[in-house]
Formats: sequence, structure tokens, C-alpha cells
Amino acid sequence: MELSFDDLRKKEVINTVDGKKMGRVCDIVFCYPENRVLGFVVPGSKAFGFKKEEYFIDLKNIVKIGADVILVNVGLRSPCPPKKGGGQPPADMGRRSFEEYE
Repeated sequence: MELSFDDLRKKEVINTVDGKKMGRVCDIVFCYPENRVLGFVVPGSKAFGFKKEEYFIDLKNIVKIGADVILVNVGLRSPCPPKKGGGQPPADMGRRSFEEYE
């Protein structure tokens, strides 16, 4: 099945653990140059009305992508780490060096 980002943004993300709506997909995280999708980012609730947290949903936690919704299985939601210029993927991803591509 092929989906565009626009199609994913229209789908509601629902957690199967507690049945709560997590919002709609607002970003996709992928690893370059391996061209692997690592997961999705969904908005969280506003904390005291000041700041909106985003949550990262790992690809392995996605149960089903349906016509209207994306079902995910996440226990405790972990907020995305703050973006600090660079956007490096996690160190444990087994990345290959860039020299292999030159």
C-alpha cells in the first residue's frame, strides 16, 4: 500500500491501549540516506495552555492503517526530544558511513 503524506495527515491516530485520540499525523521521521521511515509525530495536548508537546510514534507500534484512522499501540507516550539543529537519528540505528556512498 502506498500513501502520500497528505493522505496520512488526514487520518486520526488512536491509541489502542487507552482508546484516546492522539491527533493527526503532523510529521514523518525518516533516516537519510537509508530511506527508511522511522515513525510519525503526532501533536499532544497543551500543557497548562503554554506549550504543545509532540509525541513520536515508532513504526513498530503502528497496528493498522485504515481508511480513516491509524491504530497505534503505545503505553506511556514519550514526548519527542527538543529539536536541536542537526536532526540526527538515534545512535543505535546501525547507520552506515557516508563514505560508502561516494
